[in-house]
Amino acid sequence: MSSVEPSPTRAPAHTSWRALASHRQWLAAETDRLIDFGRGARVDGGFGWLDATGAPDPAKPLQLWITTRMTHVFAVGHLLGIPGCGLLADHGLRAIGETFEDREHGGWFSEVGASRKEAYSHSFVLLAAASATMAGRPGGPPLLDAIVEIVERHFWSEEEGACVESWDRAWREPEAYRGANANMHMVEACLAAGDATGDAIWSQRALRIAERLVQDVAARNDWRVVEHFDAAWNPLPDYNRAEVRHPFRPLGVTPGHGLEWSRLLLQIRGPGWLLEAAEGLFARAVADGWDDARGFVYTTDFDGQPVVTDRLHWVLAEGIGAAAALHAVTGGEEYDRWYQRFWDFADLWFRDREHGSWRHELDDQLRPSDRTWAGKPDVYHALQATLLPRLPVTASLAGALRDGLLG
Repeated sequence: MSSVEPSPTRAPAHTSWRALASHRQWLAAETDRLIDFGRGARVDGGFGWLDATGAPDPAKPLQLWITTRMTHVFAVGHLLGIPGCGLLADHGLRAIGETFEDREHGGWFSEVGASRKEAYSHSFVLLAAASATMAGRPGGPPLLDAIVEIVERHFWSEEEGACVESWDRAWREPEAYRGANANMHMVEACLAAGDATGDAIWSQRALRIAERLVQDVAARNDWRVVEHFDAAWNPLPDYNRAEVRHPFRPLGVTPGHGLEWSRLLLQIRGPGWLLEAAEGLFARAVADGWDDARGFVYTTDFDGQPVVTDRLHWVLAEGIGAAAALHAVTGGEEYDRWYQRFWDFADLWFRDREHGSWRHELDDQLRPSDRTWAGKPDVYHALQATLLPRLPVTASLAGALRDGLLG
């Protein structure tokens, strides 16, 4: 009697989606869908805060961060060859000056009716100006010159190797606070400014910010990004304990920022520690924040335990971008598996097929929620998640598109 040996069990073959022309076509279609949704944000004076159906919310004042982000989005759209985007970018550039500029003291107000000047929103002025300049929009270079002067005069601290958080209108009193969020977005803006101007000082500034917040702090905290500091850069672990779900300065650790930092460190493309840090930040954010059934939580404490369990769309979008960048740089199959897992979750729960764009927030049962974010303010994070996988890891999206690097 003969017997047949059983065939050894084989792991299923893995195919990288990023290598598939069909996946890249799907990403391009999602880019177009998000751009079309974003067109509805055009209002007199800038770009409005869109509600869940894609209509501007008249109850929300015009925000500088939304107008500048959308200007960046449409500059990118113009570089992609999408008709109408250049004119929308021009509209945003005009609005930055006409609606938000302080013609008496310089700089730009964070929203209509506000009086303070914030590094967070000014970082997006720099990003929008750099992207519009690389897109060849005539209003880009003069705005870039103006914002460079403001950043260098008021926000960049050579001594600290990072940015001051905010000022009063007349630039007399800086806020006695330093924040990782504003500085992280200034890294993105500095890299774009370097691409737009050719001046290496901007990538050097991006690296110095990363050294302070990641190499000097996150690396010593098990790769958890410390978000809040006093003016002497002493951590404030209890900051905003009374407002734990603050949309910009929540209590504790924000895994989404660990993911965003992970990708940005790879875009700096400098010392060897940047890759080690990018991998460490990604691993920590996934370990603390991810659940296969419910996605990423918004925040955790410093032991990795969830604090705010709502699921915000931007966190998942940054996970997609980080996984794509890490896979491109390392070739590690595990990052491509995470990339596919994140897109599967985004498609199942966040992409809104009825009203467009992505649902911006879900509760811990994955039901639409607005406890942190009402409506769908902008398409910046989701759009970038559709572009990063189609581009090599370079300093900026607009620079890569200008240089013809879209595969």
